[in-house]
Amino acid sequence: MNTIHLKKTNFLVLFVCFVFSLTSYAQLAGWKPELEKDAKEALSKMISDAPKLQTFKDQAYGYAVYPKITKAGLVIGGAGGEGVVYKGGAITGSSKLGQGTFGLQAGGQQYSEVIFFENKAAYDKFTGGKFKFSGQASATAISSGASVDVAYQDGVAVFTRVKGGLMLEASVGGQHFSFTPVE
Repeated sequence: MNTIHLKKTNFLVLFVCFVFSLTSYAQLAGWKPELEKDAKEALSKMISDAPKLQTFKDQAYGYAVYPKITKAGLVIGGAGGEGVVYKGGAITGSSKLGQGTFGLQAGGQQYSEVIFFENKAAYDKFTGGKFKFSGQASATAISSGASVDVAYQDGVAVFTRVKGGLMLEASVGGQHFSFTPVE
């Protein structure tokens, strides 16, 4: 009977994590007029803190900028944010990011994230809905005066910049993305 109770508890924990992630998506529904402005400002601040990012921006096939991702957790965590997707410097659509995590974690944080796509294949994978980060994916954290010596991995390079808050964690999870083309 304890084994059945443990399995139900594990299922419940994973289900709550999944629902929290979906809730983050739901709160972000609809295009916001200030999103493009916020994305440009977030990328500008990241480039100001780490000027080598300008090279990534200039040479990338495309990129996605999430100006504000909100993350919170206490054992079970989730994050969500909305961003703008670019190809050749022009907006091609919007994207929503959702994340669910489980493990040792406590706190809340807001951060910006940019994903650079090295080539058409990586961009098409992202815009085609076949893109997600698993627990093994890594992002480079940007801070003022940061040196960026990073190479693309599987056609993408990811950078984050903390905006505020404190998050202590040793957890596993993944980021999932949706893409809506400009009409």
